[in-house]
Amino acid sequence: MAAGSRRVKSVEDSIRDTDEPEHRLKKNLSGLDLAVFGVGVIIGTGIFVLTGEVAKTTAGPAVAVSFVIAGVVCALAAVCYAEFASTVPVAGSAYTFSYATLGEAVAWIIGWDLVLELALGAATVSVGWSGYLNQLLGDLGIPLPTSIAGETATVNIPAIFVALLMTAVLVLGIKLSSRVTGVIVAIKVAIVLLVIVLGLFYLTADNYTPFVPPAEPAAEGEGGWHAPLIQLLGFTQGSFGWGGVIAGASIVFFAFIGFDIVATAAEETKDPRRDLPRGIIGSLVICTLLYVAVSLVVVGMQPYSELSTEAPLAEAFSSVGLSFVSSLISVGALAGLTSVVMILMLGQSRVLFAMSRDHLLPPGMAAVHPRYGTPYKITIGTGIFVALLAGFLPLGTLAELVNIGTLFAFVLVSIGVIVLRRTRPDLHRSFRVPLVPALPIVSALACFYLMLNLPADTWVRFAVWMALGIGIYFLYGRKHSRLAGAEGEAAARRLVADREARGG
Repeated sequence: MAAGSRRVKSVEDSIRDTDEPEHRLKKNLSGLDLAVFGVGVIIGTGIFVLTGEVAKTTAGPAVAVSFVIAGVVCALAAVCYAEFASTVPVAGSAYTFSYATLGEAVAWIIGWDLVLELALGAATVSVGWSGYLNQLLGDLGIPLPTSIAGETATVNIPAIFVALLMTAVLVLGIKLSSRVTGVIVAIKVAIVLLVIVLGLFYLTADNYTPFVPPAEPAAEGEGGWHAPLIQLLGFTQGSFGWGGVIAGASIVFFAFIGFDIVATAAEETKDPRRDLPRGIIGSLVICTLLYVAVSLVVVGMQPYSELSTEAPLAEAFSSVGLSFVSSLISVGALAGLTSVVMILMLGQSRVLFAMSRDHLLPPGMAAVHPRYGTPYKITIGTGIFVALLAGFLPLGTLAELVNIGTLFAFVLVSIGVIVLRRTRPDLHRSFRVPLVPALPIVSALACFYLMLNLPADTWVRFAVWMALGIGIYFLYGRKHSRLAGAEGEAAARRLVADREARGG
């Protein structure tokens, strides 16, 4: 068994796998492409919805501070991802990082966890895309029947359509995918900037006072298993005040989810050691600035207590007589969600590709198209799976699983940075996390705290999903792994030889 009972796959073996002819992906992406991918997946419904919801119910005008806090927590995880991605430039993101540090069993768990985050996330966003499309068509007087579009559809045709269309784009090549994303991102960023600039002319200073409303006791909400786990543990959070601002950060945090997907494209990046940190951190900085600016404009245009929790930007502009901006915002949201669907499926296919290449899933799935240089079998399978989920299942109650899956990945990556620093201090790191181990520990604790703010029943579903994954690993993955049998013994010998060569 390789590397003792943990079956750690060395960094060198991970990088060596990327040169196998049948598994070689085309390196077409630059740092700018990666930053565009990051902005493309981060800016989705969060900027259009969460601003009003958190301002009205939790933080007041200080929702901008909530976005800053959430951005800082995300940045802690982002720098951990940046060090890993530049040191181990291999497809698979947190799965690959965990394999090189915490061992095969943990790597499988995180890979299985990423299926929860990415596939379910893509399906959920596809359903949201269908809803925005129907809203826009309704504004034009040609709405689709609710039986085939929107969250209550029996068969959600637009959701199936967008999932399959983005699958086709992904199969045709990573460069085409980046160009499509570039066009979409340009549209939605232009609309976001238009919202900011137009809104500046309609600000009212009184709407910012008090900036941090007086604290209020927690409202009587849903109890039992749907209450946040932290509440069941005896900690009660109220609304408004600085406690409300921090609680608001745990909600708006999920508007930032997606930057980690940049790391899944490591193998298709021209200069991953330089460009991956730039893409990950650059996209996060851009989105944080846009989020803060939009939130300040919205609460300045309309008193926070009057904001809509469903369409705050559109309602804020309607309140000052600019209702035509509502349609523009719908176009921006539609464009935003299109790129989110595509990039979530990109991330999902690359994680499954890495797992298949390691034989934890059937190896035939990892075939790369001879012309397009993409893992076409896994991409098509992912697209069909997402389309079926989006077309036939009500996914509203499962959306929280996306959040807990993402945060769990962040926790393991943060811990993995510390482990890899201790086990492989000799590795060249073109980007290094400062203040190790303090910063990764703070990152892991901050992400875990946000996990505690999720409902207890979400934790139960997460535990069931993880238990199912562990069962599959012991029934299939562990037996068929490349680190089992003769190949695993060879990998173990290489690992020992590497350590001896380093004087370890």
